Amino acid sequence: MSAAPPPENAALKDWFDEARHRQLARELAALSPGFEPRLFLRLCLEGLAGRSLMQRLHQCALAFHAAQSGSYRQKVALLKRLMPQIGHAFVAIFPCDFVASFGLEDFEYSMRALKFFTPFGSAEFAVRPFIAADQGRALAIMQQWADDPCEHVRRLASEGSRPRLPWGTRLNALVRDPRPCAALLDQLKDDPSEYVRRSVANHLNDISKDHPQWLLSFLGNWDLQQPSARWIARHACRSLIKQGDAGALKLLGFGASAKVEASLSLAPARLRLGEHLQLRVSLRSTSRQRQRLAVDYALEYARAGGRTSIKVFKWKELELAAGVELVLEKRQLIRDFSTRRHHGGRHRVEVQVNGQRLAQASFELLV
Repeated sequence: MSAAPPPENAALKDWFDEARHRQLARELAALSPGFEPRLFLRLCLEGLAGRSLMQRLHQCALAFHAAQSGSYRQKVALLKRLMPQIGHAFVAIFPCDFVASFGLEDFEYSMRALKFFTPFGSAEFAVRPFIAADQGRALAIMQQWADDPCEHVRRLASEGSRPRLPWGTRLNALVRDPRPCAALLDQLKDDPSEYVRRSVANHLNDISKDHPQWLLSFLGNWDLQQPSARWIARHACRSLIKQGDAGALKLLGFGASAKVEASLSLAPARLRLGEHLQLRVSLRSTSRQRQRLAVDYALEYARAGGRTSIKVFKWKELELAAGVELVLEKRQLIRDFSTRRHHGGRHRVEVQVNGQRLAQASFELLV
């Protein structure tokens, strides 16, 4: 029997709530006479409220290790039997964390275990200690994963080796030098799964933050007339495009300065958190030729103490015929996130076309 899901407005860490831990204890006890459910629950539930999502996940792995007798391989074998019963892709990451925490000395066996686990709950976090411990050995195995029939295993090859994976341990050696992953990424660029191709794009976007010229040179060897390769390249360069990087714009066919007149309007002029901002931009071509345009917009947020911060959002890629006028509209919900808290005051929006800021307008946020 699966644990009841937490309420829709619950925090992500409540994926590992008390009910979930009790469910895991019951299922592990049913699978193994050597499992001690009371010890497992005591270790998991004491201090539960103060732990973050990732801390809860890790504590679950530690508690399993303490509550289950036997060797490391025997414990992995039990987790393999448990995996199909967990029923939640993120909760199913805790067996991967167990492998990362206790399996480094049994390298090859542990890598095979992560390959088995990843279709149930991604091993993208757990494989990273193995890369850090022996990068060449781990990447050689992951290069083989890139040919696996299972899309989850192929994605793990790319996602697990991302230099700056969110929530994951940073792979500093690959931050400094991305070349060891080049063959793997090149192999996956034509993967039939969008799930895999998106991971490749995100991996390359990570690289763009440290080695933009290397990235552009790497992508320059691809046939960007192929839809899958072009899609990856476009998403891989998204941070550079937002920055108006001339090399990235040229690579994707937006190299020429935009010959357009632009005007921007915002509505309402004053709004509160939780309300939508309506953006309307008019673009009129002043060119005698058709143009390829990358249209983005930069929102300058008011911050505490009179400071500001800017975030660039993608809007649309389009072709604009000579002399034609085009109107684009967009709605954006203005609300707080865990990573962004809004402050009242004047906020400015600028339209960016092929890396150039061409028009601006502002609105007042009331909080």
